[in-house]
Amino acid sequence: MTTLASSLQTQVWEALGTVIDPELDEPVTDLGFVRSVAIDEEGIEVHLRLPTSFCSPNFAYLMASDAQDALARVPGIGRVSVLLDDHHDSDTINAGLAAHAGYVGTFGHEADTSLDELRATFRRKAHTAAMERALMALLRARLRSVDDLPRIRLGDLPPGPSTDALVARRADIGLSTDSGDPVLVDDDGVPVPAEQAPMRLRRATSVRISMEGNSHFCRGLLATRYADGDAGGITTIITNTRSAS
Repeated sequence: MTTLASSLQTQVWEALGTVIDPELDEPVTDLGFVRSVAIDEEGIEVHLRLPTSFCSPNFAYLMASDAQDALARVPGIGRVSVLLDDHHDSDTINAGLAAHAGYVGTFGHEADTSLDELRATFRRKAHTAAMERALMALLRARLRSVDDLPRIRLGDLPPGPSTDALVARRADIGLSTDSGDPVLVDDDGVPVPAEQAPMRLRRATSVRISMEGNSHFCRGLLATRYADGDAGGITTIITNTRSAS
């Protein structure tokens, strides 16, 4: 494979890595939801798959639409085609994506909840889970106590993936990411009063556990549905026939 072709393939995979399952807050590339990627001289065709045929249609459409948008931003990619396989609404979703009809244009009267509202709901949950992970890391390391929760600022968090994730999730829901901002806040960025801090953390823990449990469950279902060969692994088939010229 030429260097140019390899570079394009990398850009494509990185673009797909920005597509997040809204309920699980994980990239579709990590979850195994990308079934195949085929790049040719005309463009790209990507097939997505989900753990079951009855996964929520609005979640399915959101991920497929986000994948289409992410791939369209890859320089020089050409024609972009994203297809959802083996879902009870595959035909409807694929036709809507091909026509760039949007969610309402695709589902009509069945689109009773806007994707913006859905996305906002799960972004708030993702922020709550990220906040809990960052604070619990401090508590487990005995760097802070429960009594300290209301006084912990973003700048107090150690560098690392959990802090980076929290900053990103705050930005996603429009909260400030200044180092002096309190970590323990509600969905509107309002600091949690000291007397409510332990309960807020417990509720955040339940949100995080629920998301991680759903992720584990979905991975198991996907592996059962699409395990490849005796190894039982989930693979993505990638082909690239585009030349360097």
